[in-house]
Amino acid sequence: MTFTTLEDAEKFYRSYAKAADFSTRVRCTNMKGNEIKNQLITCSREEKWKSKISPTEKTNPTAGLNCPARIYIHTLKDVGAWIISKVVLDHSHPCCPSKAEMLKQHRELSMSIRRMIENNEEAGIRPSKTYQSFVAAAGGHRELNFIEKDVRNYITREVRNVSKQEDAKEFRKYFLRMKEKNPNFFFELELEEDQSIKLAFWADARSRAAFEYFGDVISFDTTYNTNR
Repeated sequence: MTFTTLEDAEKFYRSYAKAADFSTRVRCTNMKGNEIKNQLITCSREEKWKSKISPTEKTNPTAGLNCPARIYIHTLKDVGAWIISKVVLDHSHPCCPSKAEMLKQHRELSMSIRRMIENNEEAGIRPSKTYQSFVAAAGGHRELNFIEKDVRNYITREVRNVSKQEDAKEFRKYFLRMKEKNPNFFFELELEEDQSIKLAFWADARSRAAFEYFGDVISFDTTYNTNR
């Protein structure tokens, strides 16, 4: 089979993988200068490895099974197209097409679902409640092609994608709302020249009363170990 672009070939194999109940990954890509010359795409269970966690302790066991299923794609210089020159269809593990949509690679949120998630998040509705509303509307978990974790991940990504200026603005609004609720709430917010947050300090009425009583402060670094 030939394709106009490498992306078209990858998309075709992903669609096939979804129909056959497996997920894929790019095993290797060979380049010449800045141009891709060929690519090997395999079943995601291609590698052979043994988990260090005991099967009795692991709640969600997965393993590479040395699966041979793959396609090899390379470019055709003369015609400016991409050709699948090698195909292995057999897997070393059973496939069940009815469960394919629950594989991570094939789960997706439609545009309408995303808009609803954003609206519910803005209204202060918890992610679990939002997901349950989707389940109820669809008639069960099996009718959805995403899980609750996908909803939570989308919300997290959206929050992280807020610009620095908007982030500082929303932060200040929140502090002002807390101050309106309780005059003993204290905060200081200092911004950089580009309006991003330089430093922030806040203490609610209960914390201030506790400090008067105990005379100590414990600070928790919530960002500890979240990255390298």
